[in-house]
Amino acid sequence: MTTGCDAPDHEHCITSALSRAEDLCRARGARLTPLRRDILRRVWASHDPVRAYDLIEAMNQAGQKTAPPTVYRSLDFLVQHGLVHKLASINAYMGCCEPEQPHRGCFLICSHCQSAREIQSDALERAMAQASREEGYDVSHATLEITGICRACRDAATP
Repeated sequence: MTTGCDAPDHEHCITSALSRAEDLCRARGARLTPLRRDILRRVWASHDPVRAYDLIEAMNQAGQKTAPPTVYRSLDFLVQHGLVHKLASINAYMGCCEPEQPHRGCFLICSHCQSAREIQSDALERAMAQASREEGYDVSHATLEITGICRACRDAATP
């Protein structure tokens, strides 16, 4: 099992994500508008999940008066094109580490600090695909969210 998005140079991580998004959108004939690009950059500005209203607040503080429906439409576009994942259990978004590869998002989410890690696991992918087939489901979208306590929170609670 591997985890993604661990680049030591965070600015490089953001730049790479934006470049990959531009390439993917161009290849798909989709428009990565300046607003969508800005929202994607803000999502990638942290490796932690970001809530839509936190994005709106940050944009408003930066002088970009942005209405919630506009931000949600942009986030929907980014999710639709696999550039971000929506984490329903915490109502937040994270940049996708491998947007070029069709995959089901698998996340470990800390119930204490709300941090999240996207994990890539062939075994989990196969198990979810097999379970879907066995039940006769034609899956259009799947995200696995595993909630628990992260190592940092667990270690901080240990005397």
